[in-house]
Amino acid sequence: MEWQAEGTVLARRTHGETAVILDVLTDLHGRHSGLVPGGVSQKRAAMLQPGTRLDLRWRARRDDQLGTFAVEPVRLRSGLMADPLALAGLNAVCSLLVFALPERDPHPALVSDTERLLDRMETGADWGADYLHWEIRLLEEMGFGLDLSACAVTGARDGLAYVSPRSGRAVSREGAGEWADRLLPLPGMLGGAGDNRGQGLAEGLAITGHFLTTRIAGELVGRPVPAARQRLVDRLARGQQKPGY
Repeated sequence: MEWQAEGTVLARRTHGETAVILDVLTDLHGRHSGLVPGGVSQKRAAMLQPGTRLDLRWRARRDDQLGTFAVEPVRLRSGLMADPLALAGLNAVCSLLVFALPERDPHPALVSDTERLLDRMETGADWGADYLHWEIRLLEEMGFGLDLSACAVTGARDGLAYVSPRSGRAVSREGAGEWADRLLPLPGMLGGAGDNRGQGLAEGLAITGHFLTTRIAGELVGRPVPAARQRLVDRLARGQQKPGY
């Protein structure tokens, strides 16, 4: 068995004395693992960091084996390592993908969104909203998509102010009634009608965090959401508290 493709490193771990096992994200082969002989060498270790884009050739005698990777660098994305916020974003993205994605299950739309997000992180652009929409895409790809198009109670498309923590559907103020305090606030950046007073990103991440915890961690994976995600959320929250936000 053999294939060749480009992919982005998600994680690496030492195997034996000289090899490493890579987790990579590819268009056609999804999240895929493979052994890199000699991967602990100083020369190879520098290009086998999370976020690096590689040209990969995977080989194995059978499709169900771990197999080996021959690798060549395509893009190092060294800028991600130079900025603490970008590094926290990289760690959150990579850890969530390893956590949530079944191995060898293709998700090309998520791959495309991931590459765009990492590119924005490296440039130093304001990417908080992009990260929020990436988490929404991750939930959707895992079968837990949010429906923020209309009120789940009244069917109205205007005045949406909340999200049901059970169904992931939007709810208007009228539809919420006395249940409003049990619902998640829907920020304007996700189509909500309320005044978020600078808390839009935090409220959006509270929504995705709820469903990452209850649906993916609780129902699909059976393990807690990686701590790297909360570390990023905390950093983004501190950024929002600075003057100008």
